[in-house]
Amino acid sequence: MDTTTLGTTGPQVSAIGLGAMGMSDLYGPADRDESIATIDAALDAGVSLIDTGDFYGMGRNELLIAEALRGRNRDDVAISVKFGALRDPDGNWLAHAAHPDFVKSSLAYTLNRLGTDHIDVYRPARVDPDVPIEETVGAIKEMVDAGHVRHIGLSEAGADTIRRAAAVAPISDVQIEYSVISRGIEADILPTTRELGIGITAYGVLSRGLLSGHWTPDRDLAANDFRGFSPRFQGDNLQHNLDLVQQLTQIADRKGVTTAQIAIAWVAAQSQGDIVPLIGARRRDRLTEALGALDITLTPDDLAAIDAAIPPGAAAGDRYAAAQMAHLDSEQ
Repeated sequence: MDTTTLGTTGPQVSAIGLGAMGMSDLYGPADRDESIATIDAALDAGVSLIDTGDFYGMGRNELLIAEALRGRNRDDVAISVKFGALRDPDGNWLAHAAHPDFVKSSLAYTLNRLGTDHIDVYRPARVDPDVPIEETVGAIKEMVDAGHVRHIGLSEAGADTIRRAAAVAPISDVQIEYSVISRGIEADILPTTRELGIGITAYGVLSRGLLSGHWTPDRDLAANDFRGFSPRFQGDNLQHNLDLVQQLTQIADRKGVTTAQIAIAWVAAQSQGDIVPLIGARRRDRLTEALGALDITLTPDDLAAIDAAIPPGAAAGDRYAAAQMAHLDSEQ
């Protein structure tokens, strides 16, 4: 497994990371034993970055990761944690909080659930509109100075916010959605992070399964599945987007790889040593497929064909519903 550094100041991590959200929340039922086996398989394959959020499954995801890491060398794994998304007992989304006191309290609970004395990268899940980013980052820096956090990250932050945050303390990376059909970061955010020496951890590289090659229009979704509310999975939008995926599949077929693999390889190919794709595999077979993307080299002709098939802005529908889009500093 190749490794890279998150930005110029972050931790050394594997060239691909594992996003654990779907093992506990938002994509319908998951098998706990299979999830733990998948984490084990990822670690055994050399994946050293695991991403979670304290609000995934109301803390259950952190407990799951703690169980999977039991008996392993803690220093072999970089754990990235998002905080600040407030939910009610029914799982509904309320707001995003990043006040300094909330930062420190959330961290205390996270350290307890994960059974560790430090978090490798700690980041607000969203920018709190009521709290200057300087105050949020300043609070995390205090936790860095105290030894409870190793590095500071951001998530879904816009270019101006990234600059303001970086003026307070070193920022290792910005976690943000990036895929062949979600290319919004290319205009302002990616140039800014590259100028400042900040890495990108790219989530949604398969656009929540849309680019997996396994999605069908008649798929039944659980009541709490995020995709049941995502504009890209609704009505005519879904068929339009699946038509785009079919074109990607044709390119993948010509290379003898899967649709998911070429989608992940496309994200990796955009890197200048600064982008780490996060894969959301919940099963070992999906993990194995995703890891196969690391062996794919996309030629200039391949990349040109993909751009022609799926040009920027080709997807139908926003990547979140309107109410959630309003919380994205990266989209303002």
